[in-house]
Amino acid sequence: MKRIFSALGLIGALLFSACGGKTNANKQDGEERDSTFTAVKHPEWSRNAVIYEVNLRQYSDDGSVNSFAAQLPRLKDLGVDILWMMPIHPISKQDRKGTLGSYYSVADYTAFNPEFGTIDQFKEMVKKAHANGMKVILDWVPNHSGRDNKWVTEHPDWYKKDSLGNMMGIYDWTDVYVFDYANPEMRKGMIDAMKFWLTDIDVDGFRCDVAGEVPTDFWDEARPQLESAKADVFMLAEASKPELQKNGFDMGYNWPMKDLFSAIAATSGQYTFKGSDGKVKEFPETHAVAIDKLLAEQNEEYPKDTYLMNMVTNHDLNSWEGTEFDRLGNLTDAFAVLSYTLPGMPMLYTGQETGMNRAFEFFEKDKAPQWEPRNMYFTFYQKLNNLKHTQHALAAGLEGGELISYATSSPDLYVFSREKDDSKVVVLTNLGKEATALEFSGNKPAVDGMVNYFSGEAATLPASLTQGQYLVFVNK
Repeated sequence: MKRIFSALGLIGALLFSACGGKTNANKQDGEERDSTFTAVKHPEWSRNAVIYEVNLRQYSDDGSVNSFAAQLPRLKDLGVDILWMMPIHPISKQDRKGTLGSYYSVADYTAFNPEFGTIDQFKEMVKKAHANGMKVILDWVPNHSGRDNKWVTEHPDWYKKDSLGNMMGIYDWTDVYVFDYANPEMRKGMIDAMKFWLTDIDVDGFRCDVAGEVPTDFWDEARPQLESAKADVFMLAEASKPELQKNGFDMGYNWPMKDLFSAIAATSGQYTFKGSDGKVKEFPETHAVAIDKLLAEQNEEYPKDTYLMNMVTNHDLNSWEGTEFDRLGNLTDAFAVLSYTLPGMPMLYTGQETGMNRAFEFFEKDKAPQWEPRNMYFTFYQKLNNLKHTQHALAAGLEGGELISYATSSPDLYVFSREKDDSKVVVLTNLGKEATALEFSGNKPAVDGMVNYFSGEAATLPASLTQGQYLVFVNK
């Protein structure tokens, strides 16, 4: 038995093939467009890209943009394509958390945080990144600002008020005030600030914080205006909300896949992170085969040809939910392989490429990772980045190959293939508690003429897989 999932839309993949490789989303203005497709025209450079999150404060001993710029050749060698810079704006001082405050409490949307250097130095870093073949997107905070942001006094009507007429926070974020998107001038001010970074600094797009808290129609309004300022804008939503990816965003967070990874790891006895209550979180019993169910749901829910971002860590997870090793244990590498080979775009976080097994302080300066010498983790992720770049079957959206999963006698084994043109990738993983025999209950992947991507040996289907084992086969 086998199940087939496209890169977010099996039916869309068939339409895509029938159209000669162009989706209806790319039709010219005035032509009828299939409403099941995303209207977003993705930059071609994004299809086989890897995104890398930069925690600038913690990246070097001095936390400066110049020190980070010195690492660009290393990152180029690692093989990352999109640099997602955590917020680089001045941080609000009123009611700030900790000594240095939260990146996400913005004091000025068109200024650069002096703790990191100058805006001219940042602009020069963007130029160097472009010269090294990398794009740069800014972490943008559209839902709220810091409490001493200049807009608080200049435009108090841009903020929501409570029943007493006081500006409001959100959740336990006591250092921010929430914007009022019912105000058209507030919307214009936000879009103008975003356009400044596109035109004056030449960044390539935005990762938008808690994008789902902002009205969807704002993003629908903003996208064409941002594209008028710079072509090939790339937009990432910190949300798992399909409607955002209809007209506004290229990609959203695959939070459900992250949660599924954690649940599978917990079922296999690998989740060890203890919360503030000193207890390990409990998960429902979940096995590897549940990945099929989630992919099927996402195929139905999301616009066709959209992207989801797969991850084993990021800044929120690292600081608040534990490292990838805390959450995934000895299955970490196998889940990392899945993050690169399942439909979507893989991401790396600062220090992930060194195997950093500690959480960064969030509101304080912390010790930077040790970047040299390059270790086995660097080699591992460098190899995965090359896999993503060289295998067209792994392209994001409908340009990638369909995912065909193969049923086995064990719910803990997940085996699938993706194929497009002359590119074929077969992945086998054991996400269970113990070594397990590899017995197929229906069709099995054809691996004749393929090679083991990591060893270079001829591909053969093994009799069994040990716990946490992964195999990746590609065409010669």
